[in-house]
Amino acid sequence: MSHPFYYFYTMGYSSKLIERTVEEFSKLPSIGKKSAFRLVLHLINQDKAYTDRFIDAIQQMKEHLKECSTCYNLSDNETCAICANPARKKTVLCVVETVRDVIAIEETEQYHGTYHVLGGVISPLEGVGAEDVKIPELIERVKSQGVTELIMALSPTIEGDTTIFYISKKVQDLGVSITTLSRGVAFGSELEYTDEFTLGRSLVARVPYNQGSIK
Repeated sequence: MSHPFYYFYTMGYSSKLIERTVEEFSKLPSIGKKSAFRLVLHLINQDKAYTDRFIDAIQQMKEHLKECSTCYNLSDNETCAICANPARKKTVLCVVETVRDVIAIEETEQYHGTYHVLGGVISPLEGVGAEDVKIPELIERVKSQGVTELIMALSPTIEGDTTIFYISKKVQDLGVSITTLSRGVAFGSELEYTDEFTLGRSLVARVPYNQGSIK
């Protein structure tokens, strides 16, 4: 007797409702049609209370999730829990590209300052300039909040290095030190895929930024 999974992939879906749901799940990052089908089967086999909670969680997130007005991290409130935490050092900002990088660094439990999420990096080839990411807002925070250190935790790519260089030139007269992650994060890699130990060690052992390293 053929397995039902084999039937669905050799003979087509027996239900348009299932087919549509699988199609939507497969649009998620790193989710192919087979993984999407497994997830759909899982939901089908749950009781209505479970699926209602699942649907409600997504709806509530879409309707009420905010962007922190200070650091641009995702938050339930106008100010995220990190920025609102009095134990976090407000004079040290870790500059990252995306919210995923905040999560990766927080998982190391080695950082106790605050963040600034740029929402991207400068990429002239793709038409992304400094005004297209949160660099002007970063400069304003440095000026108004007495920031003493910027930890540039951007992915070590050409675009990341270009962004670090641009920011360093903008703040060079503001009395703020610029540091970068130490060796350990491979060139061209993304922070979210770097293991916690390597990322944490690179953060703690951060080094002063040398503008002369980029021409």
